[in-house]
Amino acid sequence: MKLFEYEAKEILGRYGLGIPAGRVTMDPAEAETIAAGFGGPVVIKAQVQVSGRGKAGGIVFADSPQAAGDAAAKLVGSRIKDIPVEIVLIEEKLDLVDQLYASVTVDRQERKFVVLLSTSGGVDIEEVASATPDKILRHWVEPTTGFDVAAARNMVKEFGLSEGDTEGFAKVAATLYTVAMDFDAELVELNPLAKTSTGAFVAADARIIIDENAIFRHPEFEQRDMVRTEDTPREAVARRQGLAYVELDGNIGIVGNGAGLVMATMDLVNLYGGRAANFLDIGGGAKVDVIKNGLLLVMSKPEVKGVLVNILGGITRCDIVADGIIQGLEASWEKKPVAVRMMGTNEEEGARLLSEAGIGVYPDMETATEQLLKISGEVKS
Repeated sequence: MKLFEYEAKEILGRYGLGIPAGRVTMDPAEAETIAAGFGGPVVIKAQVQVSGRGKAGGIVFADSPQAAGDAAAKLVGSRIKDIPVEIVLIEEKLDLVDQLYASVTVDRQERKFVVLLSTSGGVDIEEVASATPDKILRHWVEPTTGFDVAAARNMVKEFGLSEGDTEGFAKVAATLYTVAMDFDAELVELNPLAKTSTGAFVAADARIIIDENAIFRHPEFEQRDMVRTEDTPREAVARRQGLAYVELDGNIGIVGNGAGLVMATMDLVNLYGGRAANFLDIGGGAKVDVIKNGLLLVMSKPEVKGVLVNILGGITRCDIVADGIIQGLEASWEKKPVAVRMMGTNEEEGARLLSEAGIGVYPDMETATEQLLKISGEVKS
């Protein structure tokens, strides 16, 4: 779950981290009033859960309340990277003397949290990593020992900053780790972490992404809509139905059980000259309705010319999968070719049901993929 910038800053403020004075609004007239209350230059920031909004025109500086109101009027109702802007954050403009970077995120390959620090903030961290990787410090956190101010101080010392800046930067880094642990966050990021003319460290921008599987531990977010702003319409439907679905740019629908099997199926489609239209994992032990809804969802994409179903039945019963496929095809208003490879629990019964319904069942992944691409016209016979 991605939090809005103002939500992330409210959390960080609770932990004593410096944040700019600011308020959110969806009313341009109120934006003008808020700006007048600051008595100086302000920044108007579109609240959208995507990165790179500054380059897309989602951050505007204003020297007067009227200019702030005008900027808010242009932003509210606009779209940033095709995401609608419904609210804006009006903040005091900081007097910056330096911009740094700090984040805590999950390194899935190392199976650990990693702390990333850099004295080159304000730009995409990927750009820094590519052009000047030596400007990024990384510390993989041992779960049993954690990460505190002392560990952060040892990191920051490598930058050769003044004693005061070293201490301030270290406290910020340690705080981010605490927030990440307390909120089950996959990412807590400050970019930039601003050093102001007073020497204070302030979160000029902030991002927090919370692990959706841990939302039950955070009651304040339990009632929040789990649909992501960047979801396609079908991804939004899938999320509401509890389906693991990702839309891709191909035209061969993919249905499988288990992420590894689905990805292997996508690779096989690509190998045989096709392109996957989606990733859909129905999970283990899927019931008839899950399979039916998943198939209908995949076939609802206009570009899909055919659907490849690849099932390895363990706790998933092949006869139930077959029933779900048949019901899905019966319920679909647009008929598209479907090829099925299934093996495992009750595979004979599943194959019989599909064959009686006129649905192609094939003995292996390769044959099923090859035949579907031929039937759908993607590959010539």
